[in-house]
Amino acid sequence: MPVNQNPPAPDLATVVANLQRQLLEQQQETNRLREQLAQINQRPQANEVPPQNVRVPPVVPPVPDIRPEVQPEVPIAPVEAHANLPPEKVLCASFALKKDARHWWMTVQMRRDVTTMSWQDFVSEFRTMYFNREILAAQQDEFTSLRQGTMTVMEAINKFEQLARLCPELVPGETEKVRLMMKMFRSDIAKQVSAGDSPPTRVSDCISRAIRAEYWINRDKEERAQFFKAKKEEKAMGKQTQPRQNFEMNQKGQPRNFAQGSKQFGRNKRKENSSGQASCMQSRQSSKDPRSLRAD
Repeated sequence: MPVNQNPPAPDLATVVANLQRQLLEQQQETNRLREQLAQINQRPQANEVPPQNVRVPPVVPPVPDIRPEVQPEVPIAPVEAHANLPPEKVLCASFALKKDARHWWMTVQMRRDVTTMSWQDFVSEFRTMYFNREILAAQQDEFTSLRQGTMTVMEAINKFEQLARLCPELVPGETEKVRLMMKMFRSDIAKQVSAGDSPPTRVSDCISRAIRAEYWINRDKEERAQFFKAKKEEKAMGKQTQPRQNFEMNQKGQPRNFAQGSKQFGRNKRKENSSGQASCMQSRQSSKDPRSLRAD
């Protein structure tokens, strides 16, 4: 009698039940491991040594739209500070690009292989696009001609620092930076900042003095404005309580009305003019009379 080599076909219900049991066991094991991990994290460990050489992707702020106005918040500096490997730097910097900068990066990807691009090549491409000679020259001119004008001290300092980061060759040291900052301030603020026997030699000292000078200048302006406003109101109240006298005393000691006196003066003036014209006409007629000539 031949032996059947093929095993019997498994029951479908049995297979489904086995799979469900395995899934349930895996779920229970996962929950158990999660509970153990939570207990370990909550348990304070003494003399715990932090893990070493843990690579954490750097958080790079997004780059705003940097054209036509060039912004200093480019991703180059934070990427250089946090990332070490060239591919990692390029990846992080390209991820932070937005708007026009993102479109520029897409054109770079179309014309070259960016997976093997070095960090120096990326910086060169970026500076060629957004920091060419014309833009740098315009920024240098704006930095050297920067004046406070109607800006507050903090607004002017923020603008100064923004341009100084883009033109580092113009501020090689702190002394030159203080000199340019003093040149930027208004004359009334710069006069108080540089007053005294020891002018500021550090940027922090210069900024603190300028803020204090601005405070006292604004306070003096407010007090002067309030003083003149009070004087003006006092003068207006005095005019209302003391009406103006529009008459004077005549020769008889009686009040004289200006309007009546002006009318009388006009009538007298017309009488004088008419009498003078009559006498002039009479003299002319007498000079032309022939009888008067024969009598002579």
